[in-house]
Amino acid sequence: MAKVLIVYYGGKLSAVRRMAIKIAEGVREEGVEAVLKSLEEAKVDDLLAADGIVIGAPSYYGGVPGEMKSFLDQATKLQGKLDGKVGAAFSSSQYLGGGNETTLLAIITTLLFHGVVIQGDSGGYHFGPITLNPTGREDDIVESDEHQCRRLGQRVARLVKKLG
Repeated sequence: MAKVLIVYYGGKLSAVRRMAIKIAEGVREEGVEAVLKSLEEAKVDDLLAADGIVIGAPSYYGGVPGEMKSFLDQATKLQGKLDGKVGAAFSSSQYLGGGNETTLLAIITTLLFHGVVIQGDSGGYHFGPITLNPTGREDDIVESDEHQCRRLGQRVARLVKKLG
């Protein structure tokens, strides 16, 4: 069975975790296995076992948090081994203009260096789902953002099946 790994950085009650859960729901709706791991649980080698890789992090000063950057940097040992897998990104910030798109692009750029095929969205959040979350709590995510997360999960799963 095809598998999508969703790695996120955020606490147990964070907006990013809630987004990851909704992405996993979308993946499963398409009949693809979704493996959800916090950054603390994930190992770089987990990327090898996945057909799709979705990475999420809050925006810290317009980029990924240091912990996520370290994880992505460790993946250099996998150079050439992720080629052709499907990838995507998602992010959350406190404010409009809080750096979500630059955070998404930082994740996407790293995936592109590995030869990962990026799933964009011409009819939704083009670079990946974002949410504005002033409190940082998962219960502050609006329904439309949850829908975009499920949509991303579905689209990644469908592309994994097409390329599989």
